[in-house]
Amino acid sequence: MRYALFVSMLFITACSIPNKLITPDRFEFDKQGHRGCRGLMPENTWPAMKTALDLGVTTLEMDVVITKDKKPVLSHEPWFNHDITTKPDGSFIKADEEKGYNIYAMTYNEVKNYDVGLKQYSRFAKQQKLQAAKPLLSNVIDSINQYMLTSKRSYPYLNIETKCKPSGDNIFHPAPEEFIDLLMEVVISKGIEDKVIIQSFDFRTLQYLHQKHPHIKTGMLVENFNRKSFKAELEELGFTPTIYSPAFSMVNKKLVEKCHAKGMKIIPWTVNEKSKISELKEMGVDGIITDYPDLFND
Repeated sequence: MRYALFVSMLFITACSIPNKLITPDRFEFDKQGHRGCRGLMPENTWPAMKTALDLGVTTLEMDVVITKDKKPVLSHEPWFNHDITTKPDGSFIKADEEKGYNIYAMTYNEVKNYDVGLKQYSRFAKQQKLQAAKPLLSNVIDSINQYMLTSKRSYPYLNIETKCKPSGDNIFHPAPEEFIDLLMEVVISKGIEDKVIIQSFDFRTLQYLHQKHPHIKTGMLVENFNRKSFKAELEELGFTPTIYSPAFSMVNKKLVEKCHAKGMKIIPWTVNEKSKISELKEMGVDGIITDYPDLFND
């Protein structure tokens, strides 16, 4: 009789906790591959995503920009970065001219002629060099779906960052509302709403997304030079996001506790040292974003 009463009390207690605090993935450490696995493969390409999946990540982190013909494409900048780009004629883009190669002013048929995998990137000596173009988000999702048919692992989350800011509106990208509408059109058409997180430093995109698609998970990105208080950041955003994602240097035990008290996960970026990953896990973070997802397996 006492045992039955005890079980009943546990059930009642569990049912009184908000759902987002008791879902199974709330307790699974989230291993996120930054731009796929930038330290090992050309960033934001299918080879980077596939390699990250092979290394066992639970989430593929990626960046999205918009082309002239309104197609979401994987790219960290809304232009061709001189560090990684080879022009169609085989020459390299120079630092002082890269913003002239504005992806928002190009159709995807033009974008796909630029290579972003062959040029040696001095920051990442272990990065494998291979021919690669910036892929359509829709094609990456299709490739993931195809890969999952043969792999024996759970479907990953996609953590998609909107690459926009007020000064770039209608120059390097559409305004926030159109940006989100174009992005969500792909997400919805592929039927992966429950596997997507939309993150951004540009809170305007998150606010519009939350208003129009409140069921979609959100990630609030925060720079380490940010001067606002934790409370002021959340007040500016206007709602509690699924994930608070700060630069890793900002993280301490108190910040972790604040996030958890709000029902948010805390997943810092970009952590590229095994010792720092261990230190942050000890503090109680819910996941890590890294350029080297092989570090999770060492």
